[in-house]
Amino acid sequence: MKEDSYKVKEKIELKNFASEEVIKKADKKLKKISKKLAKLQNAMYAEGKYSVLLCLQGMDTSGKDSLIREVFKNFNARGIEVQSFKVPTELELKHDFLWRHYIVLPAKGKVGIFNRSHYENLLVTRVHPSYILEENIPSIKSVDDVTDAFFENRMERINNFESHLVDNGTLVLKFYLNLSKEEQKNRLLRRLNIPEKNWKFSEDDLKERKLWDKYMFCYEDLLNKTATEKAPWFIIPADDKDTCRYIFASILLDQLEKYNFEEPTLDGETLAKVGEFKAQLSNE
Repeated sequence: MKEDSYKVKEKIELKNFASEEVIKKADKKLKKISKKLAKLQNAMYAEGKYSVLLCLQGMDTSGKDSLIREVFKNFNARGIEVQSFKVPTELELKHDFLWRHYIVLPAKGKVGIFNRSHYENLLVTRVHPSYILEENIPSIKSVDDVTDAFFENRMERINNFESHLVDNGTLVLKFYLNLSKEEQKNRLLRRLNIPEKNWKFSEDDLKERKLWDKYMFCYEDLLNKTATEKAPWFIIPADDKDTCRYIFASILLDQLEKYNFEEPTLDGETLAKVGEFKAQLSNE
């Protein structure tokens, strides 16, 4: 698998990225990678020098929840945290737009997953600019003030935010799950046709689906303007779930292996007493 074929390295057009790719036995290959990732995560947790922030973005039904479930099932629960960001609360709206994300960043040694992330502030609010008015920003008097320049500024602030995180030991990796409109229709119909899946369906899904082209414009713009060497974006074909999970996990494994995490060793004095400690326990 060529990781670079999924990485945003220059100006891109989303239409040039496939939403469908099928890798044979991807589910079986994922199991092996998942175990390797868990081992790496244990070493990172013990070392306690780095943290990892994974940002997952994609249209509704793109498979973010199931990807998290399948890729990270072997992880030690102590070392992984999943955050899902819904409509901002009253308290969150009283702070700047990055505040609610900053306060749940992963501590050193941990993997943090943002299931939807700070990038929603460049997507939902751009498609629905009236939402910005709820933030009570002094310079924004009406929807007319929510211009392209406003979002350009937000993108620059996000780039600075992520650069700061990386400089302080957080590995930031961002993934856009590239789902086709046709496959989204199939998955929405599945939610309606299978009674056990009905609870996942919302009428709002259909309303947002009508704005598909606007969302694609916003995604393409942010992918081009927030893909950096420090915090890269990867565009993953999402129409086939098994393949999507395998590609995601493969890229993550490759990125983590670069850091050579090492579990700390016992200090000399303690190491010299290991035999004594064993004897104490054995003779209890």
